[in-house]
Amino acid sequence: MTCDRLDADAILAGGGLANVLIALALKAARPNIRLLILERGASLGANHTWSFHSTDVTPAQLAWLQPMVIASWPRQEVRFPNGARIIETGYNSISSEKLHEIGIARLGDAVRLMCEVRQMSSTEIVTGDGRRLRAPLVIDGRGALQDQELALGYQKFVGLEVETANPHGRSHPIIMDAMVPQRDGYRFVYTLPFSATRILIEDTYYSDTPSLDQPALTSRIEEYAAAQGWTIASVVRREAGVLPITLAGRIDEHWHRMGDVAQAGLRAWLFHATTGYSLPSAVRMAEIIAKSADLRSGPIAELIQRESRSIWRGQVIFRLLNRLLFLGAKPDERVKILERFYKLPRGVIERFYAGRLSKGDISLLITIMATKPPIGLLRALRCVSEKTSWEFATKHSSTTAELG
Repeated sequence: MTCDRLDADAILAGGGLANVLIALALKAARPNIRLLILERGASLGANHTWSFHSTDVTPAQLAWLQPMVIASWPRQEVRFPNGARIIETGYNSISSEKLHEIGIARLGDAVRLMCEVRQMSSTEIVTGDGRRLRAPLVIDGRGALQDQELALGYQKFVGLEVETANPHGRSHPIIMDAMVPQRDGYRFVYTLPFSATRILIEDTYYSDTPSLDQPALTSRIEEYAAAQGWTIASVVRREAGVLPITLAGRIDEHWHRMGDVAQAGLRAWLFHATTGYSLPSAVRMAEIIAKSADLRSGPIAELIQRESRSIWRGQVIFRLLNRLLFLGAKPDERVKILERFYKLPRGVIERFYAGRLSKGDISLLITIMATKPPIGLLRALRCVSEKTSWEFATKHSSTTAELG
């Protein structure tokens, strides 16, 4: 499909998760709305797998997402040097292929693929071929920026979705298998079994830098599979990503730089500060926008900014925990912190992922991270100030990667 000169009620630049969910929510709330999604690639959703705990969203949100979910499991597992644990919390995955399928089916001609966005204002987009498209609402959801207003650590990964020659034997996700050599920070392998012989294997790192040596990580995935006794018959799909782990930020400066164009997803800082996951925030933001009585760029930009600032204020403790992990613990010590975290009560773990920690949860987390080795109180005190985060970010600023 190519870009046509069309007016619309809303134009969404970028066909990633956040914008597709916004479009689907708007279409469900207003069947006659005229939408355009402009995606520079050949499909919606790029090449991603988004996973989330059932407790990360409300029951109504989970029901709305269900047609996009390709697999659900009633439990998950973590494995560490001193033991494994089954966590009886539901887990779900959405694939970019399924997101594309649902998006095309429900949005139809509103989707414009292979359509580059050259310029943008709050009411107009200029495409790569010079076409001008106008709408009262324009939303920019083209992925994360290289934000100078954020001091970051990184969660980075390479994943292979493979078919094994024989059944792999996994019945539920292992969201962290830390029984692997620790390299480049905290390393773990993440596996999602989609069928008896199909499984996604991701080699993942909580690292100081975003640099991603994909051939090396691919080799480590192959080594991991061999160690499990799996013979890879074929590689169905490959993916890679770098997620932001926020240590500190200047949110006022960020929104001043964004101007009057409404932002979505990672561009709006709508993600979990510690996990980097954006799906729960994307669902909530889609609902909020769909319920808005005024679908113009100004009011929607203000609405998104309010939500972004609210989430930012609510994640103060997560940014402190991130500083303790990245600045208080040496890279090869981080595995001990995560192992300790996964010994907490299931409810605390669920509320942590959902971003809804209670005061008691916060006290417990600070105690296990800041008062015991390998961090300890003296190291922890150095992490309280955000100044150390900017020094850390400056030190590693020479290495860049696209977040997403």
